[in-house]
Amino acid sequence: MARYTDSVCRLCRRENLKLFLKGERCYTDKCAIERRSYPPGQHGQARPKFSEYSVQLREKQKVKRMYGLLENQFRRTFDMASRVKGNTGEALLVLLERRLDNVSYRLGFASSRADGRTLVRHGHILVNGKRVTIPSYLVRMGDAVSIKEQSRQSVRILSALEGAQRRGVPDWTEVDREAFSGRIKVLPTRSDITAPINEKLIVELYSK
Repeated sequence: MARYTDSVCRLCRRENLKLFLKGERCYTDKCAIERRSYPPGQHGQARPKFSEYSVQLREKQKVKRMYGLLENQFRRTFDMASRVKGNTGEALLVLLERRLDNVSYRLGFASSRADGRTLVRHGHILVNGKRVTIPSYLVRMGDAVSIKEQSRQSVRILSALEGAQRRGVPDWTEVDREAFSGRIKVLPTRSDITAPINEKLIVELYSK
């Protein structure tokens, strides 16, 4: 499967927003947004005019990059959200939040969503005591997500847990850092997602 291999800091600069793709680096003055708060490329400091379509596209690209999905993955998630009763945009964001790679990041087991995806792929994450290696796995209310015992001394995971104390965990989860485990208390809602996202623009884009 194709994957993005270029500098992820360029993505943050392109969207003019911290997407927190580099883990702890994003919280320091080494963050690319702090140093160069304009889009990459030779025309980055120009002042282009944006059409309605380009505004919608940028919003979709921002959310897609924030959660680390490729276009086909994102479109499939949107199609799934469109079949859910209620607001399609809100359903889309809730489905993205419920992904296991995102939950691993939210619980503090990973320093970024990409790191969370790696942990899941390599079998370090357990759901209700069973190993799950599918990053797109959707957690459910009451699910217990934990680190397998053999991986609990990993420097990578211990460092991520330490950094997570600064950003905290969302209200829809609870974490027992001593036991390397967390639980989904309730499913996330739109109000739990604090990132500056206008999901209506994404729905408008895909509705064309």
